[in-house]
Amino acid sequence: MEFDIAYTSKEITPWGGMVFLKQMLQNIGFRELIENNPDLPVSGSNRGYKTPVIVESFITSIWCGANRFLHTEVTRHDAALGKIFDWAHTPGQDTYKRFFSKFTQTTNQKVSDYFYSWIFDNVKFDNFTLDIDSSVMTRYGEQEGAKKGYNPAKKGRASHHPLIAFIADVKLVANMWLRSGNTSSANNFLSFLEDTLSKLKNKTIGLIRLDSGFFQSEILSYLEEKVMDYVVAVKFTHPIQHMIHDCRNWVILDTGIEICEQIYQSKSWEKPRRIVIVRQKIKDRPQATGKQLSLFPEEEIYRNYRYSAYVTNMKLPAAEIWRLYRGRGDAENRIKELKYDFGFDSFNLNDFYATEAALTFAMIAYNLMSLFRMFVLQEKTQKTLSTLRYRTFAIGAYFEKTNGKLVLKIALNKKRRAWFSGLWNYSKDYKVPFQLSNA
Repeated sequence: MEFDIAYTSKEITPWGGMVFLKQMLQNIGFRELIENNPDLPVSGSNRGYKTPVIVESFITSIWCGANRFLHTEVTRHDAALGKIFDWAHTPGQDTYKRFFSKFTQTTNQKVSDYFYSWIFDNVKFDNFTLDIDSSVMTRYGEQEGAKKGYNPAKKGRASHHPLIAFIADVKLVANMWLRSGNTSSANNFLSFLEDTLSKLKNKTIGLIRLDSGFFQSEILSYLEEKVMDYVVAVKFTHPIQHMIHDCRNWVILDTGIEICEQIYQSKSWEKPRRIVIVRQKIKDRPQATGKQLSLFPEEEIYRNYRYSAYVTNMKLPAAEIWRLYRGRGDAENRIKELKYDFGFDSFNLNDFYATEAALTFAMIAYNLMSLFRMFVLQEKTQKTLSTLRYRTFAIGAYFEKTNGKLVLKIALNKKRRAWFSGLWNYSKDYKVPFQLSNA
């Protein structure tokens, strides 16, 4: 089929579905929240962008698919999108870089306290499950804090090694610290946990789950002093492997799965603790997670199984302890989504605290999207941002004046219009506090 091309001066956006998020931000008072934060940097020029515009447009760029500063130019040239959010002009990458370069360690602390505390003050839900994990973000330049350390994907490459705290029940980020690449998983952990608890204010932590990188006597003692229930994956040191080797009270849970428990006291511990051990037969469960006992390579029985172990102060049945810990796997899914959809490992600048500031606002973008998924979409299965981007937000639209009133014309077939109208009305009406049905 042959055809000609023609041009239009209409301001058309491929992101008409962003009106849902605009409505939600407006109704929860997000712009006022930004304006009332005295610690956010402001432009010294009358011609400079207002801070709310910089923050809103940066977050919106992430929602539209930007995962590095260069990509934010896409939204900069989208005049219709700017009109949806009421920005007279949309900033570009240089504005964001200058904005984040004004952040210091103190600014980052105050700003993150402000935004995280606001969210958890308004989410009317208590008794959380707290998952804390570390991640590795490979760097290819000379960024401050990019050091050689543990980097299984790119061995020998410099990296950053952030700590992230998640609230599993509501899929929200509770805290994030950027760290140099040569730090261990548990480095500065207790300070990070104290900071996280302060952000959560008066919320109850019903359970904390940690991987084996945090299997340290100091951390376990701290959690017990705080009277916090915990399940922590055990590091397979030589004494731990000998303890597992001596286990005889295995109970069959399912085909190829056996479980037992021991009371164990390390030489560095002041008291004994309960350890739950799980072994899975490789023949029956080839995809089973865990480790083989490296101290006993010659003994056939240990070649047949993968083992995992968990230290806990809880009195639940052993199988329930294992089930509770397996839920922690969702934290790894959250980190993957942060990296793939929110630019968590791509928004980086030469200055360490500028990078941390940019990543803090990527966390805010993530939390706002989580609020949208929970309270506006209310779907049983939460879709990733990449799925929502092309199912809900990527809708062609343009503005037109009708009887003197500005109208956003949405390009939707008739079958989807009722869905859009329903979602539009709900996003328009929703306000803080965010009330969960089981609160």
